[in-house]
Amino acid sequence: MLFERETWFMCDEAALIQTTPAAVNKVKKLLQDKPDNIGLKVAVRTRGCNGLSYYLEYAKSKGPSDEEVVQDGVRVFIEKKAQLTLLGTEMDYVEDKLSSEFVFNNPNIKGTCGCGESFNI
Repeated sequence: MLFERETWFMCDEAALIQTTPAAVNKVKKLLQDKPDNIGLKVAVRTRGCNGLSYYLEYAKSKGPSDEEVVQDGVRVFIEKKAQLTLLGTEMDYVEDKLSSEFVFNNPNIKGTCGCGESFNI
């Protein structure tokens, strides 16, 4: 039986990935000085001791198989290979005295490495 993507994926944009207000504000600030870029692309790469790692880059256009999530005027493009991995994930931006970073609260993760740089599903 064949299913249309919307049927088997059941992905409204809010379910694929959500961005917190802190993440939205940081992406807006990052894009402010980069008029050629229209958003942020999120991908997952094979890396680290646990297998997978998040990869972020500026996006000049939407790729043909990217899913686009727009939240509060910020466009986030999810690479096709990362869509199931990121399903239900919250993207946050956290700052403290020693560091600042995007943090992914991903309910699909089964384990992480000791340093927290990579994960497995």
